[in-house]
Amino acid sequence: MDAPEAPLPPVIYTMENKPIVTCAGDQNLFTSIYPTLSQQLPREPMEWRRSYGRAPKMIHLESNFVQFKEELLPKDGNKALLTFPFLHIYWTECCDTEVYKATVKDDLTKWQNVLKAHSSVDWLIVVVENDAKKKNKTNILPRTSIVDKIRNDFCNKQSDRCVVLSDPLKDSSRTQESWNAFLTKLRTSLLMSFTKNLGKFEDDMRTLREKRTEPGWSFCDYFMVQEELAFVFEMLQQFEDALVQYDELDALFSQYVVNFGAGDGANWLTFFCQPVKSWNGLILRKPIDMEKRELIQRQEATLLDLRSYLFSRQCTLLLFLQRPWEVAQRALELLHGCVQELKLLEVSVPPGALDCWVFLSCLEVLQRIEGCCDRAQIDSNIAHTVGLWSYATEKLKSLGYLCGLVSEKGPNSEDLNRIVDLLAGLGAERPETANTAQSPYKKLKEALSSVEAFEKHYLDLSHAAIEMHTSIGRLRSAKFVGKDLAEFYMRKKSPQKAEVYLQGALKNYLAEGWALPITHTRKQLAECQKHLGQTENYLQTSSLLASDHHLTEDERKHFCREILSFASRQTDSPGQKIVLPLHCFAQLRDLHFTPSNAVVHVGGVLSVEITLCSQMPMPVHVEQVAINVHFSIEKNNYRKTAEWLTKHKTSNGTINFPTETSPLPVPQNNLPALELYEMFERSPSDNSLSTTGIICKNVHMLLRRQESSTSLETSSGVALEDGAHVLKCSGVTLEPGANRITFRTQAREPGTYTLRQLCASVGPVRFVLPHLYPPVQYDVYSQEPQLRVEPLADSLLAGIPQKVKFTVTTGHYTVKNGDSLQLSNAEAMLILCHAENRAVIYSNTRAPVTGGESSVLGMTESHGKHKDTQKAGQCMATTDHKVSIDCPWSIYSTVIALTFSVPFRTTHSLLSAGTRKYIQVCVQNLSELDFELSDGHLVDPDSNADLRLVPLNAKSPQHIHSKQSVFFVWELKWTREPPPSLRCRFSVGSSPASGGRLSIPLKPYTYEFQVENFFTLYNVRAEILPPSGTEHCRTGSLCSLEVSITRLSDLLEVDKDEALTESDEYFSTKLMYEVVDNSSNWAVCGKSSGVISMPVAARATHRVHMEVMPLFAGYLPLPDVRLFKYLPHHSAHSSQLDADSWIESDGLSVDKHVDEQPDGGGGGRCRGSAHLASGGEHRGLPMPRLQALPPGQVFNASVGTQVLVIPSKDDHVLEVSVT
Repeated sequence: MDAPEAPLPPVIYTMENKPIVTCAGDQNLFTSIYPTLSQQLPREPMEWRRSYGRAPKMIHLESNFVQFKEELLPKDGNKALLTFPFLHIYWTECCDTEVYKATVKDDLTKWQNVLKAHSSVDWLIVVVENDAKKKNKTNILPRTSIVDKIRNDFCNKQSDRCVVLSDPLKDSSRTQESWNAFLTKLRTSLLMSFTKNLGKFEDDMRTLREKRTEPGWSFCDYFMVQEELAFVFEMLQQFEDALVQYDELDALFSQYVVNFGAGDGANWLTFFCQPVKSWNGLILRKPIDMEKRELIQRQEATLLDLRSYLFSRQCTLLLFLQRPWEVAQRALELLHGCVQELKLLEVSVPPGALDCWVFLSCLEVLQRIEGCCDRAQIDSNIAHTVGLWSYATEKLKSLGYLCGLVSEKGPNSEDLNRIVDLLAGLGAERPETANTAQSPYKKLKEALSSVEAFEKHYLDLSHAAIEMHTSIGRLRSAKFVGKDLAEFYMRKKSPQKAEVYLQGALKNYLAEGWALPITHTRKQLAECQKHLGQTENYLQTSSLLASDHHLTEDERKHFCREILSFASRQTDSPGQKIVLPLHCFAQLRDLHFTPSNAVVHVGGVLSVEITLCSQMPMPVHVEQVAINVHFSIEKNNYRKTAEWLTKHKTSNGTINFPTETSPLPVPQNNLPALELYEMFERSPSDNSLSTTGIICKNVHMLLRRQESSTSLETSSGVALEDGAHVLKCSGVTLEPGANRITFRTQAREPGTYTLRQLCASVGPVRFVLPHLYPPVQYDVYSQEPQLRVEPLADSLLAGIPQKVKFTVTTGHYTVKNGDSLQLSNAEAMLILCHAENRAVIYSNTRAPVTGGESSVLGMTESHGKHKDTQKAGQCMATTDHKVSIDCPWSIYSTVIALTFSVPFRTTHSLLSAGTRKYIQVCVQNLSELDFELSDGHLVDPDSNADLRLVPLNAKSPQHIHSKQSVFFVWELKWTREPPPSLRCRFSVGSSPASGGRLSIPLKPYTYEFQVENFFTLYNVRAEILPPSGTEHCRTGSLCSLEVSITRLSDLLEVDKDEALTESDEYFSTKLMYEVVDNSSNWAVCGKSSGVISMPVAARATHRVHMEVMPLFAGYLPLPDVRLFKYLPHHSAHSSQLDADSWIESDGLSVDKHVDEQPDGGGGGRCRGSAHLASGGEHRGLPMPRLQALPPGQVFNASVGTQVLVIPSKDDHVLEVSVT
C-alpha cells in the first residue's frame, strides 16, 4: 500500500488495483487512522446488487486512499474507471468554534466547490472526537455543536453525509460502536458510488457497441473500453465477470472475421490484414502484455498480436479461477482458429512462420500450466494437454519438412536461408524466459539448428504424444501420431522402424473404415516391405492394392504386374510356395451343382460350376484352379435314401456365398441397428412423471472395441491342404469381373463329400480360400429299392373310400415294362382300383421313384372292440389293417400297417317319463369331414317278442357337420315284465356329404350297448305347503314339506337282494331317503334323511313330513329327494370297505334300532347335512352300505316344480332368487 500522501500513477494495470478514495482535510489525522481503517474496511462483505436482473454477489471492498488533488478528478471524455475517484472524504478533529470559523469552514467550502465544479457528488465529512483535546481546552463548545454547524453549513438535508468517529485509537466499546457505524457508512457510500458509476460506464459502453455499424467505428477503441470494465471486475476480484468481458470481445471479433470471409467486411478490419512480421508466440508469463496492448490501442496490432493479447488475459483470469485445464482446451481452439482466420482474411504469412507461432504457443501454454500445477495433477489430466503435444509435434514436423531437415542430404542453401528468416521473425528472447533452460524459444531455435537436433526434438515430442495418448486409452490417436513417425523413418531410410507404425495405423484405419487412408497407408507399407525384402507380405499388399478401386488404373496395373513378374521368375528353390488369401485376388460368388440336388448314385457324373469374380485390373492366366474335397462315411449311411438326401438340399442346386473379407473397409451399415427404447421414471409418492429419456439396449454391440481384430496385412497363415480328393480345372484365364469355371467328377465311393478349400495357382503363388461357408457338400449313395405307402390326407378314416400313394424308391433296380406290385389285404379293408389307373414314373428332378394312387376302404369292426382304444376328449378311435405287398425285386413280402380312425363317437342314455321309457343315441362327428346319416335303426339282437322299439326320428337323411352331434330317440314298450337288461344294436348309414356317387355300397356304422334296470319302481313326489292361515310361503317362516314315495310294481327279479325282507303278509325292502338343497335356497329343519321299510307291492306309498325354511324370495325350485337302498352291515359285501360302502358324513352314525317313523322325526335344529340318529355304542363296527338306485328305477315327479316365496314385511333388504 502506498503512503496516503504519495499520488498514484494515473493508470495502473495490475491485479492490486483498488477503488480510489481521496482524503482532504487533516492529513496527519488520517495518517494516524489509516492502519486501522485499511484493516477493518475489507473485513465484512457487502451484498452487491446489480442492474438488469443480474444475481447479487457478496464482495469485500478495499480502497486506495490518496490525498485529494484536483488533478485526480475526471475530465470530460475520460472513461477510465481505474483512475476514477469513487468517494471523497474530508477529515477533521476540530472541536473549537473559533478554529472552525477561521480555517475549517473555509477549507470545507473550497473542497466542496471543487467537487461541484467536476460534478462529483459522492463525499463524506468525518469528524473525529478526541477526549484528550477536550481536557486541554475548557472553553470549547460541546461536540454536537461543531457537528451541527457542519451539517447546517454543508450537508443541508443530507445529514448522514457527516459522520462522527469517537476516539478511534482507543480500545473501548464506545470506540468499537463508533467504528462499526463509520465503516458501515463508508462501505455503503463506496458501493453506491461504485454501482452508479459502473452502471453509467456500462451504458456508455453498450451505446458505443451499438454504433458498430456506423462508419468510423473502431474495434480497437471499443476493445479498450470493454477491457476497462474487465479491469474493474478484476479489481473487485470478480474474475468470472472479467472473463465474460474478454469472451464477448473474442466472440465479436470472430463474428466479424467470419462475415469478412462471407464478403461482408468492416473497414477497421483492414488494420488486422497487414502482413505478419513477428511470430514469437503467446506471452503468458506476465499478467498484462503492455507492448501488445499499446499496439492495439494505437491500431497497429496484427491479427496474431490481438489474438495473443486476448488469450493471455483469458489465461490469467482462468488461472485465478483455478481452471488451468480450460486454458489448454481454449489454447487448442485458439491455435486452430487463428490458422483459419489468417486464411479468411488473406493475411500474408511467410512459409513456416505460422508453424513457428503455433509451436511456440503450444509449448508456452504447456509450460504455463506446469508452472501452476504439481506433477500429480498434470499426470491425471493428460487428456486436456495431449492435444497441444500432438499439435506441437505436427508443426515441428512441418518445419522439418519445409527446412530440409528430414531429407537424406540435409538442408540446402535455400533451406538455410529460410531457417535464418524464421529465426529472425522470432526476435530476441523475452526477459522472463531468458533464464529458463527449456524455454520454447530455445527449443525451437535448437531444433532448427541441425538435422540431429531436429531429429532428437521431433522424436521426443512424438514418443511423448504417443505415450500420453496410450495412457488415457486413445489408441487410435496414438497410432495416428505413429503414422507420421513412420513417414519420418521412411524419409530417413529406416523402413524396419517404420513398418511397426504403418501396421498399427493401417489396423486403426481398417477398424474404423477409412477407405482413402487405408489405400495411402498400404502404398507406404508396400514400399516398406519391398525395401525389407518381405516377399510374401509384399505380394499380399500388392494384391490388395491391385484390387483397390481407390487407386488409378495405372497404379493398380503396376501392382498386378509386380505379382505376375514374381510368378514368372525362376526362384532359387523351385518347390517354394507362397500362400496368399484368395479374397485379395478374386471372390467366390456362387456355386451350382448338376444335378441340382447334389445327390448322385455310384458311377454317376457330377458337375460343379463356380462363379469367380476377379479383382485384378487385367487378365490373369491361372495355371490351375482346384477344390480340395473331404470324404467321410457316416455311420448307418446305408439308411439314407436318395429321397432323404434330396430333402436336405437346396431346391435349385445354387449356393450363394456372402461377400468375403474385403480389402476395403467394413461399411458402417453392417453394424447392428440401434435398439432404442423409451424410458420413464415416475415419482413413488404421487406417480407423476419425473424423468423421461431414450436408452439403447445394444450399446455393448455398437461400442465394442475392434482393436483386437487381426490385421489383413499380417502373414496369411493359410494352411494348404493336400488330399486324395481334388477337383481340378487347368489353364484358366481370369478376366476382370465374373468368370465361370466348371469341374466334373465321377462318383466312385458312397459317402459325403465336403468342399473345403479353393486354390488358384499363379506360378509359385497360391491364392487360397481356406474355408467355404456356408458348407458345401454332395452325396454319393448306393441304395436298395424301398417302398412306402402314405395317405394323401392327414389320416385315413374308416368306412369311406380314400386315396393312398405308393412311393417306390428304385435304387439299383431299373423299372421294366410289365413290372407290377401285388397287394394282399385283410377282409375288413377293400382296395378299389380303377381300370384306367396307371403308375407314374417321375423324372430324376425329384428322385428315381415310381408312384401310383389307389383307393382303400377301411371297415370298422364291432364298436365293442374299439371303445377301449378311445381316449378322453375329442380323439378318434383307431384300428390297424395290414397290407402285404410283393415286389418284383425281392422274394420277400413287404408288410405295411395302415391306421384308420373311426370318425364317430356314439353314446346312449335312458330317458323316463313316469313309467314310459325312451332310449336316446347321440352320434358325434369327430373328423374334419361332413357326413350324411340315413336309415338309423335300433334293434334287439335277442328278438324279445315282449319288447318293441318305436322310432321317433325324422325319415329324411340328416347332415352332420364336423365337430357336431345328431340325436336319435326310440320309445321302449313292453307287454310283459321286462327283462333286467336289454341288449341293443344301433346302425346308421353314413357317407361323405361332399362325395360323388360311390361305385360300391358302404356298410352302415353300428354301435352296440346294453340297458339295465330300466323299469320304473318308485315314483317320488314332493310338495311344500305354506303355514296355516297364509296363502304363500314367506322368507324366514317354516313351511311344511311332504314327500310321497310310491311303489309302482309288485315284486320283480331286481328286488331280490340283501335289502329284501319277508314277513307273513308281504315282502318289504329298506330304503334311505335324503333331502338335499344344493342351491342353498332352503334350510331343512330337523332330520333331512331317514330309513324306511317299503312294502314291495304296487301302489304302496310312504309319506314323510318335515319342515323347511325359505331363505330367499321368488320362485324357488324344490329341494332334491334322493333314494338309496339300505343294505345291512352283515351282508356279503360288508367286508369290502370301499368308498361306496360307507356313509361319509361328519357327525353321522348308524343305529340298528333307527327310528322308522314316516315323518322322519322333527328336531329343533335346522341344518343341511344328513343326520340319521345319534349314538356311539356301535362306533367301530362296520357301517351299513348305501346303494344308489339306477336312474331308470326312480322317477321324480316334482322335477321342475317351483314354489312362490314372498319376502317378509319387515325386511329392509330384499333378496330375490331367479331361476
